Amino acid sequence: MKLGVCPQPFYDLSLEAGLDVIADLGLQGLELPLHVGNPWIDAAKVVRDGGDRLRRALEDRRLELSAVSIHQDGQLLLGPHHTDTDVVHAGDAAAKSAFADAAIRRAGDIAAMLGVDTVVGFVGCEDYARFFPWPDPVGWERMLPAFRERMLPILDHLADRGVRFAQEPHPKQIVYNTETALESLDTLGRHQAWGFNLDPANLFLAGCDPVIFVAELNDRVLHVHGKDAELVAHHAGRSGLLAHGRWDRKDRGFRFRVPGWGGLSWRRIVSELIVQRYDGFIAIEHEDPLFGRRDGVVKAIAELRPLLPTEPPGERWW
Repeated sequence: MKLGVCPQPFYDLSLEAGLDVIADLGLQGLELPLHVGNPWIDAAKVVRDGGDRLRRALEDRRLELSAVSIHQDGQLLLGPHHTDTDVVHAGDAAAKSAFADAAIRRAGDIAAMLGVDTVVGFVGCEDYARFFPWPDPVGWERMLPAFRERMLPILDHLADRGVRFAQEPHPKQIVYNTETALESLDTLGRHQAWGFNLDPANLFLAGCDPVIFVAELNDRVLHVHGKDAELVAHHAGRSGLLAHGRWDRKDRGFRFRVPGWGGLSWRRIVSELIVQRYDGFIAIEHEDPLFGRRDGVVKAIAELRPLLPTEPPGERWW
């Protein structure tokens, strides 16, 4: 396994300066976001120039891409399509879905161009509230045909380029826990290009054990986020896990944390990844409201680096 990072904490720097910091921290790579409006990469320009500038910048620093990502734009494939998502792309449901379809396909094209085999992202959900079976006890199931209809042609497009899509389970996604991940495989006919980005903190928020997710999805885990989560006991009794409001509000009952500062056992998670023979990246995703940009990444490195195997287990010697 290798240690990388999601680079958003370094978006206050230029691409080259941010990559310098990532390399100086001893990280081996990064997950590269391609959504419209991000400050580092203009996806349309990368398509036009073949990614030469980016490729040189990475090679000069001996950095790899663990994946490209398309979370923000991909969300609009299934929704929600109301005004909350106008900030991503304005228009009616059909226009928003078409925007997401094109964005995911382009991300796959860029991944293939750059020699990366994984696109990490979201594909959204018409109405996450349907996880609760009222007023329609099969409301969730009613969303699955549209998911299949829209996703299968995209997966065929990616597969033709040797690329897979790693859906990240998360609230407001069609896949948000272990059960829906397994159901999505069946819905999509176990398409070869469909897999998952393991984000243990998102699963914690859904009440799921990420170790069980790894054990049951095994080789469909294509990429991993290094993100922890905390149930803030002295606030959770009043706000619960799904409180509204700003992520940095002081009385929130749930916080995303950097690894080592939350309630997840990274020894258990890494051990199960080893058991399932995962040999890709763990990309640190720093969304911890208590630590600064670089400080949180440094603390995450200190927690995760000693846990990663430095040699294969080999044959039994005891």
